[in-house]
Amino acid sequence: MTCAIIRRNYSANINYRMKKTENQMLVIFGASGDLTARKLIPGLFNLYLAKQLPPNFVVLGASRSDLTDEAFRDRVVYKSPYLKEKLQKLGESEVKGFADKLFYMDLGKDYDTDYAPLRKRVESLKADHDTSGNIMYYLSTPPTLYETIAQNLSEAGMNTQNNGWKRLIVEKPFGYSLETARQLNKGLHKYFTEPQIYRIDHYLGKETVQNLLVTRFSNSIFEPLWNRNYIDHVEITNAESVGVEKRGGYYDKSGALRDMFQNHLLQIVSLVVMEPPIGDQPEEIRNEKVKALKSLRIMKDEQTLFDNTIRAQYVASEINGEKMNGYREEEGVDPNSTTETYAAIKFYADNWRWHGVPFYVRTAKRMPTKVTEVVIHFKAPHHQIFKDSGMQSKDNKLIIRIQPDEGILIKFGVKVPGQGFKVERANLDFYYSSLAETYVMEAYERLLLDAMQGDATLYARADEVEAAWEFVDPILDYWKNGKDVRMYGYAAGVWGPENADNLMNGFGFWRNPGENLADDPGYCVIC
Repeated sequence: MTCAIIRRNYSANINYRMKKTENQMLVIFGASGDLTARKLIPGLFNLYLAKQLPPNFVVLGASRSDLTDEAFRDRVVYKSPYLKEKLQKLGESEVKGFADKLFYMDLGKDYDTDYAPLRKRVESLKADHDTSGNIMYYLSTPPTLYETIAQNLSEAGMNTQNNGWKRLIVEKPFGYSLETARQLNKGLHKYFTEPQIYRIDHYLGKETVQNLLVTRFSNSIFEPLWNRNYIDHVEITNAESVGVEKRGGYYDKSGALRDMFQNHLLQIVSLVVMEPPIGDQPEEIRNEKVKALKSLRIMKDEQTLFDNTIRAQYVASEINGEKMNGYREEEGVDPNSTTETYAAIKFYADNWRWHGVPFYVRTAKRMPTKVTEVVIHFKAPHHQIFKDSGMQSKDNKLIIRIQPDEGILIKFGVKVPGQGFKVERANLDFYYSSLAETYVMEAYERLLLDAMQGDATLYARADEVEAAWEFVDPILDYWKNGKDVRMYGYAAGVWGPENADNLMNGFGFWRNPGENLADDPGYCVIC
């Protein structure tokens, strides 16, 4: 009975928060690329099936491929491997109703061209489908093209908001360093204002990431404890079981710190560190996230960087009888590469709430399992009357699992039945999968809908991006130019280099999570 009430209330809450989505057009630059077929169109299709798209809505794909409207629909809908399973369960009219909203325009050989023909096609679609002057431009292209596309849209008069709003969505990576991020922001601001720009980070579209805010600020059992008086340290792990696969060429110029830490993980850090916002309005939340990122203590001297950062690469190994290549053996990777596939950073936030509380954040490829989670380690009671029961090595933990097996787990001490006061650790858990009657949106689905409605809460602001780079830049510079920088190796399929626990400095060792939230292994078995 209790579970049913929770489910109904949860669903009702979602409906209560629903906003109106105005008629509009979505123009996707780079529409013939993988992201459009793999994420954007499936996300839009789900919104269409859930009746979340506005009555008058069309998508215009634009790229350098020679495609007709029909060929584009075949590629991203009718013959898409990403929709194949779903299409088999739907009626022809449902599929056609969505596919008929998709159109395509060939831009020619270069994105740097006259957009007058593009404007003409947009105006034609607007007249035929009554989409109004509201247009969202999604740049699913390399970042080097962002300013070029923005400039050409401006020169064609397609950025003005005299007749309906115009919004620009850009994908990561947003810059390669602090300087390039600043240049990119400056370049876009020539043609679009900051409120028009939406910098997407799909990690923020995950329900469990957003639930960090709710867990913190709507529960009196957590909010008063969320500070240095009660929290011992904070641990964040992002692990991927795969290697770089076919992204070797890109990844070798990026690395774990740029690819995951600077954007996804620092976004999560900002939600853990931030102060309570005045309200739930997008700018109020983003203001506090920027303050949180600016409070991170920037490490500059080499000794501090040496003591508090670890980088490593996976090396060849055998898992379940299958040989795994080392990173330097992957396609597109320099055989002498010093690009990290594992990065672990210890740092502090210089503010009242977190003074003296260490944060441990790691991200890596070729780990034993795919998992992302936040672990809040609480301090032991000041007076431990059960200290001989073994609990001193088993601290209270709040574990927020972002993926997979999404949910929240609390670890606390209970008495073992029998004589004496032997204490063991027990679990109190919640799983999103238990909300059987509630549909949980995919990340891109949620983010696209937010952008359509003008809700920028889950999108990064210019100063937010730059604050993250200000923290990361000195680490990257040290790893590139420092004197005693080391690159460690770890066998593909294990939890990183052996010395990674040394980073903890008396705080124990990393929690090496299993695929299931309630798993708590002290080690993992590869074979």
